[in-house]
Amino acid sequence: MNLINKQLNADAQENAAAETAPEVTTATTNAPVAEPVIETAHDDFDWSIDKRNVSHYAEAERMKYDKVYDDTFVQINDGEIVKGGVVAMTKTDVVVNIGFKSDGLVSLNEFRDVPGLKIGDEVEVMVVEKEDRSGNLHLSRKSARIFRAWERIVEVHKTGEVITGTVTSKTKGGLIVDVFGMETFLPGSQIDVKPVTDYDQFVGKTMEFKVVKINETIKNAVVSHKALIESDIEAQRAEIMSKLEKGQVLEGVVKNITDFGAFMDLGGLDGLLYITDISWGRISHPSEVVKMDQKLQVVVLDFDDDKKRISLGLKQLTPHPWDVLPEGLAEGSVVKGKVVNIEDYGAFLEIQPGVEGLVHVSEITWANTPINAKEFFKLGDEYEAKVVTLDKDSRKMSLSIKQMSQDPWSTIEQKFPEGSKHKGLVKNITPYGVFVELEAGIGGMIHISDLSWLKRFNHPSDYTKVGEQIDIVILSIDKENRKLQLGHKQLEEDPWNALEDTFAIGSVHEGTVTRKDDKGAVVQLPYGLEGFAPNRHLNKEDGKQVQADETAQFMVIEFDRNEKRIVLSHARIWEQAEAETKEAAKKEARAEADSTKKAVKNIQSKVEKATLGDLGALAEIKAKLQEGEGDAK
Repeated sequence: MNLINKQLNADAQENAAAETAPEVTTATTNAPVAEPVIETAHDDFDWSIDKRNVSHYAEAERMKYDKVYDDTFVQINDGEIVKGGVVAMTKTDVVVNIGFKSDGLVSLNEFRDVPGLKIGDEVEVMVVEKEDRSGNLHLSRKSARIFRAWERIVEVHKTGEVITGTVTSKTKGGLIVDVFGMETFLPGSQIDVKPVTDYDQFVGKTMEFKVVKINETIKNAVVSHKALIESDIEAQRAEIMSKLEKGQVLEGVVKNITDFGAFMDLGGLDGLLYITDISWGRISHPSEVVKMDQKLQVVVLDFDDDKKRISLGLKQLTPHPWDVLPEGLAEGSVVKGKVVNIEDYGAFLEIQPGVEGLVHVSEITWANTPINAKEFFKLGDEYEAKVVTLDKDSRKMSLSIKQMSQDPWSTIEQKFPEGSKHKGLVKNITPYGVFVELEAGIGGMIHISDLSWLKRFNHPSDYTKVGEQIDIVILSIDKENRKLQLGHKQLEEDPWNALEDTFAIGSVHEGTVTRKDDKGAVVQLPYGLEGFAPNRHLNKEDGKQVQADETAQFMVIEFDRNEKRIVLSHARIWEQAEAETKEAAKKEARAEADSTKKAVKNIQSKVEKATLGDLGALAEIKAKLQEGEGDAK
């Protein structure tokens, strides 16, 4: 009853206030001077009580009760990892209660790795948004897994722990590996210690890895399987190196062959078998002896702990060939060998693997002519030779090819007497002569001046070439120095003796200029002879000169049979003709003067007494005589 009265009292007060309010407002607004407040019947109205008779809380008290209310909910932030319980499941989503004012939905696809998920299970999720645009709580189990996976990856990267991952797919340059539910990158170069070309064979495989690189900014990790293999190999290497000794024999497999040697796998440690340590004999490439993947027994020659280098030897497992030479091998023995090396001073013949002898250039042929070993020998050719010297201690042997036959110089006079004519092979040409071989070990030189009677050559190659046959005559024999002086022009008589009259001084011949320089010109004459015209003797009558390849008349002004020299002149021809013309004019003038003198004497003898007319005629005759004498002079 009291509550109803209070409610009625409140309503009455509210109505009264509503009725009187406009009047008070109007009076207050229009009155220019404040008037004393007039008490009304409802001045005791309590405005803090609303019409439902409920009191308002003070601000401090209200905040206290708000806090009590808020504390009934879990305090969460975006990006936080929390645990929650599965309270419901649909065909597409899982409803998770994390103790917040509302439940969150998580896509069922994010629980594919938990096939037996049921209501009541506890799961870990990440708060993506406390309230999305629709006011819903947004949770993600996938984000929570990635976050935890990244924490784990960062940890194992620091500790170097070996982890297990599954190769899920192939990508450009490598593979994608699932580690702790997070995708990481496995570069192709980090799959194995050997190059890998087929990446597909690893897809779906579960392997062990090490995290070798991380990027905190983009949350990316690089893993390596090769690092595990290398660490195992390194452990094996350390164990092998600790047990290595020089002279130790190991078994290895040839894994690579190069020009300078072969690399061998000694069971986790590589060693190098140099080409010089493969065979006692000479080889041009290691593949001549060893093959890829071949198993070999090798000896340790040297090793370096710091650089982990091991030098291996194969030939050292067999005795040195010089230490097991045949008993019958001695000086004077005949051996057969293959050319394995050629130098300017000779060639090395290998008579058995690792045993070589030198054939010096002086022991190639009995001839005393220069021989180039690189032109005489060819690699791989086989020769029989006689052992000249043998030193087993220093492992040296000298051989001779020429001593396999009798010295032909011992009977040179019988086979090649002076004056005899033969054919020979041009073996070498020098600026001063041609070296001709008559037979093996016998040869001589034709001097450049003995090639032709008529022509002068700047170089013997202008007349003959190496490899051509040439006729020669033996001019002299020097048996002590093993030299023959040969001639070619001596096969014919000296044509200069017969041509001396033909090319007498003053004779004129037609010639062609074949070569010209500042000193003069070489002129080709009949019968194959050549003459020389000095520069001043090339002048023509018109002031020009005879040029190269031009044909003209030349006069012989000098002929030296001993020196085989003819000097010519073109200018002398027209100069001599001009002089003869002048001389003929002088003779004619003198003859006319003599005739005039005789005529005057005749007249004088007939005229006894001169008349005035006669005197005039005589004066005229005298003037002609004087004029004729002047012309004659």
